[in-house]
Amino acid sequence: MVMAGFTAYSQSDTLDKKKGLPSKIYNQLFNSEETGSKYFFYPSLAYTPETSFEIGVSALRLFYSKSDSSNRLSEVQSFGFFTLNKQYGGFLEHFIYTDKDKWFFLGKLKAQRFPLQYYGIGMGAQKADELLIGADYIAVKERVLHRIADNFFGGIELDYQRVSRTRIEHPGENELIIPGIEGSSSLGLGLGLVYDNRHNALNVRNGLFAELAYLHYGKSGGGSFDFASTNLDLRYFKSVRKNQVLAAQLYGQFVNGAAPFNMMALLGSESIMRGYYYGRFRDNHYLAAQAEYRFLPFGFSKRIGGAAFLSVGSVQPELRQFSFKDILPAGGVGLRYLIFPKKDIFIRLDVGFTREGQAFYIYTGEAF
Repeated sequence: MVMAGFTAYSQSDTLDKKKGLPSKIYNQLFNSEETGSKYFFYPSLAYTPETSFEIGVSALRLFYSKSDSSNRLSEVQSFGFFTLNKQYGGFLEHFIYTDKDKWFFLGKLKAQRFPLQYYGIGMGAQKADELLIGADYIAVKERVLHRIADNFFGGIELDYQRVSRTRIEHPGENELIIPGIEGSSSLGLGLGLVYDNRHNALNVRNGLFAELAYLHYGKSGGGSFDFASTNLDLRYFKSVRKNQVLAAQLYGQFVNGAAPFNMMALLGSESIMRGYYYGRFRDNHYLAAQAEYRFLPFGFSKRIGGAAFLSVGSVQPELRQFSFKDILPAGGVGLRYLIFPKKDIFIRLDVGFTREGQAFYIYTGEAF
């Protein structure tokens, strides 16, 4: 989501006359070969169909454990924002690898007031039935994983989500079933297995990521609903030519039991099935796949690249009900701008096309 970036510096920093920037800022953003911790503070601008334009301030820390570049690049990022759709909030997100990958911590804390569009449940949900649900939303998700073998991790996962002060701000044409519209809290505990041989999760050139997780959300833990969720995420990356990467992903979420509307399997997002509003279709089970070809950057440029992507997906109440006739296609193209060359981090501007129109996205880092 970066549009401009800067780091804190002292008055003693000198000015790089050729670049017209304080030299410390310039070197950290563009020329740094150091492996120590880097802090970036920057205003940010993003755009998604869910938020319209999103304006905020971010703080980003990139580092290698023990300042050893043979370890994986870790990231801690915080972000506060408001949008033109009168949404606001903040989050703290991290993926942290300890020395020699002994431990892997992956999580996100998010709090926001976020009116959402709701269309109903199932593939038959119609745009004409769209309504707007206002709510306060808190989510905490954390994975604490220990290395079992090279690149293979296992451990516990926790997911807590609370939706409160819910209200229907703009009713649709028809009355819809909205489980949990009165508000809900869901605490999930479970186990996860992860295989991860990526070195830079923000922009993978070669690697494989696979996650299988099972979480149970019960009323005994203070939750409002009783259900379970199994999540599958497979990602493959291969450099096919210099600065050209083929990336592919298979994603599935399978919910058993009665879940509130915000915890059902949701189709559409800024990362997979781009072009569809997040939750445009929702149900108990969701399967999606995507492939993307990336130019990082183009051969004629040091900073500007591009990508083309294609995805398919569907939601269903039962696994046996998945069929080819219900599969939705989505695809698009995007531009990339290399903002942190030494960290190999790009800003992406994507446009996704679907049967219902198109949507634009601006974010830091690749979609997956």
